Amino acid sequence: MASATQSNGKNMATDVIAPGSDEPGGDKPGSGAAASSGFFSIYKPKQGKPTRLATGAAAALLVGLTMWFLFHDFAAAFPVFKDAQGVNKPWWNVTVLVLGVAVAALAWRLINKPNNAEFLIATDSEMKKVTWTSRKQLWGSTKVVILFMLFIAASLFIIDLVFHYLFYFINVLKVRPLGL
Repeated sequence: MASATQSNGKNMATDVIAPGSDEPGGDKPGSGAAASSGFFSIYKPKQGKPTRLATGAAAALLVGLTMWFLFHDFAAAFPVFKDAQGVNKPWWNVTVLVLGVAVAALAWRLINKPNNAEFLIATDSEMKKVTWTSRKQLWGSTKVVILFMLFIAASLFIIDLVFHYLFYFINVLKVRPLGL
């Protein structure tokens, strides 16, 4: 909410503007702030679409893989969920399906809850500000990292050999370096 103060620190009488609204009294019906507040309504539907879609896809994948696990692997581990032919019992299939739908609905609600949706919208906004490197810069940086890692690995290998020979010659180690 917004309010203004005078230079002497006392509050001035101003209209209060609700978050997400352009006009004072944004909670009035039809003003846009609380126009749709049902369970399956989308909070600020035109903002943060790519991030919300990616989050929704990840949630759907997680729900789907969990249902797959419950149908196949979990049911196979416990004979109470299978009949004599090794097929899942119908009540187990319905239970897993209802559980999957309930978790999917919960995921939908959590993604579209105002606080979570605001976070996803802000994340999408920040991702648009990122400056991505060019392909040429990426390859150059990758080559530097790989060459540096090879140099460090070779240096450590040589240092290890030197210490191995040193300890072999003073009879601390009984095995020759590199098995020679």
